[in-house]
Amino acid sequence: MSWLHTWGGLITGWILFFVFLTGTAGYGEIELDRWMRPEKPLVAPEVAQADALALGLKFAETTIPDARRWLLSPPGGREQPELRYFIEDYPETEGGSGKRFSGYLDPATGEKTQYRATGGGRLLYRMHYQLHYIPRTAAAWIVGFCAMAMFAALVTGIIIHARIFKDFFTFRPGTGHRNWLDAHNVVGVLSLPFHLMITYSGLMFLCYVYMAPVIAAEYGWGEDNRRAFTDMMFLGHPLDRDTRRAAPAPSASLAPMLAEADRLWGPGNIGFVDITRPGTTAARVRIVEGTRHVAGERATLVFDGVTGTVVDGPIVNPPPRAISKTLISLHEGLFAGPVLRWLYFLAGLMGTAMIGSGLILWTKKRRARLEGRVGFSLVERLNVATVCGLSTAVAAYLWANRLLPVEMSGRAAWEAHVMFLVWAVMAAHAALRPAARAWSEQCGIAAAAFGLIPLVNALTTDRHLGASIAAGQWDLAAVDLTCLAIGIGFVAAARIAARGHQRAVPAKTISPTVHGAAE
Repeated sequence: MSWLHTWGGLITGWILFFVFLTGTAGYGEIELDRWMRPEKPLVAPEVAQADALALGLKFAETTIPDARRWLLSPPGGREQPELRYFIEDYPETEGGSGKRFSGYLDPATGEKTQYRATGGGRLLYRMHYQLHYIPRTAAAWIVGFCAMAMFAALVTGIIIHARIFKDFFTFRPGTGHRNWLDAHNVVGVLSLPFHLMITYSGLMFLCYVYMAPVIAAEYGWGEDNRRAFTDMMFLGHPLDRDTRRAAPAPSASLAPMLAEADRLWGPGNIGFVDITRPGTTAARVRIVEGTRHVAGERATLVFDGVTGTVVDGPIVNPPPRAISKTLISLHEGLFAGPVLRWLYFLAGLMGTAMIGSGLILWTKKRRARLEGRVGFSLVERLNVATVCGLSTAVAAYLWANRLLPVEMSGRAAWEAHVMFLVWAVMAAHAALRPAARAWSEQCGIAAAAFGLIPLVNALTTDRHLGASIAAGQWDLAAVDLTCLAIGIGFVAAARIAARGHQRAVPAKTISPTVHGAAE
């Protein structure tokens, strides 16, 4: 168990650090999205959802009146602070995809709004399970393998640490690798339930990729049988896949349908309106509730687009899907209010710290015996490049959002390119510098990269920290304040690194214990 915990954690630790760091940032993706689009109004106008949807529908009818699909998200709540549209045209060939358009509208006027192109917080969230620059299927397998290794490391860690809860209250600073072991135990135990939940539910996200033979054994092989599974898993609607043009027909008024949704769910609680094949005899209008629940489902109403009558009411989940959706909902935390969302974020940071401290602990324990060997040097440099270098790269992603020209072609993609270019530079720095100095220097660089973000924001936009606080927009202020707090944390880390690597603890002074002592 000790061997599995030690080596399984090391081999996958660098990817897991990337997954946890970007996934933790994903808990603030809505706030990051807004921060990274400073052209948005500081205080959004209050517009009734029905009025905003009427303007959105008018825009869709004017843009592509015979589209295959109109999807409108009215302003309401944290997830959707503005009016957003998505329009899909009919495909030119059977089985193909039609042209798609999306963007934002002013909820008060219905006019298109122009924001800078950016990956936003959504890109960081996607990176934690799609990685970047590689095919999605390959990324799913890599992340899935690492997640399984993480789950095994958690279970074996509980088994080998016989005094895990007693040691939780123990911290011995200045004792060589012991203080790193204590830090590893503290952050691991403090958020252990979160780590177990987040890892297991993460595996559930893409279980249909990892367990395709199990699905085939139940549903059979072939596209039709796989579609039967996906319809059960994702509550697919056959009409969503139908790309045929039906006969023209007048559309029913949207207002009574919205009124029915308001009656059932309360005013202002519409998540989005999905209209398929509008203006035809096959038109359907699907209205989805805005409130998210722990069980992961949002209530849905489906209307006939010609008569306006309800054709499908709330759907009852089969038990397997209800369990799956609940686990996925717990993983994403979209149902959480502000306090619980901050707890998710802090627990994610502790998970990231647990992985980082485990990587550092591996080298601390083996320095006296292995220092000078190529393998040990490689692990130590990878640790520096991952723990400090990746953190700096994430800060560079936010810098790029403010410093790249707004009209730059491919701007959103270049934000990500800047992030990985900076990471490559930090990796090169770690390879060229002595390990002790690399740690302290890169902690200092990370401190400056995060700590200066509020200043860069103030110099490049009028959405600076003072303006956000004065307007009561604490979601925007939280991004600047969080970056500042992380910068301060790296200042402390730089001081510790400068002191800690000046002295080495001889291996003979460390008595082996069950606490991860296996080689």
